[in-house]
Amino acid sequence: MINVVKIGGDIIEDKKILIYSLKEFSKLDGYKILVHGGGKIADVFSKKMGYHHKMINGRRITDKTTLDIVVMTYSGIINKKIVSNLQSLGLNSLGFSGADGNLVKSYKRPIKDIDYGSVGNLKKKNSINADLIKFLFKIGIIPVLSPITHDGNGNLLNTNADTIASYLSISLSKDYKVILTYCFNKIGILNNLNDEKSYYSNIEENFFNKLKINKIINQGMIPKLENAFFALKNGVYKVKISNPNYLNQYTKKTILCL
Repeated sequence: MINVVKIGGDIIEDKKILIYSLKEFSKLDGYKILVHGGGKIADVFSKKMGYHHKMINGRRITDKTTLDIVVMTYSGIINKKIVSNLQSLGLNSLGFSGADGNLVKSYKRPIKDIDYGSVGNLKKKNSINADLIKFLFKIGIIPVLSPITHDGNGNLLNTNADTIASYLSISLSKDYKVILTYCFNKIGILNNLNDEKSYYSNIEENFFNKLKINKIINQGMIPKLENAFFALKNGVYKVKISNPNYLNQYTKKTILCL
């Protein structure tokens, strides 16, 4: 069995929450992989460097300077802090960007109405170097993946970490039973954002579509769940949405169903 866990920026930005989350991650059975995003930390470093990145419709434009900053932040500072904390918990881990070991290959997102810059998309086939992951498992290494990928032509691309977690899980599901968990600061998918008790214990895709129409689920949660259902429909054994506090509990999380 493999546990693929994706942690978001809201967890990474709070040191105490991050450390507790990694402790819960360390208790998971079987092989483990951690995928992380970057949250607003790159924005903080942009301001420190006197650079104001561009935003359109709430999305960052990854121009050349912004790409340099997110690479330094995501694959450098954040990734290595996570790895060092896992080492302190006795987990021999190794940090990767998608370029390292050709782990995650992507292509630049096609320009439609807006050019988002150096942003990567993944193909269903041949995006993930699953053989490298399997080798790391054999030698007792826990991979920690940042959301920086490459296109095979020497270019780095800023890529959605939820998408990476989904495609990674799919690629490994051919040989393993894979459990994919998306962790963020809520107990699961909530009917009422102000009431933690209003979480759904399970959600089917048709019901998810109704929640979108009724705007109970919106903004960044929509692509997260789209990636989650995509994984479930392509061979991943189980997909969950949870607070990292409950990684090792059977309750207090939302389980996705087809």
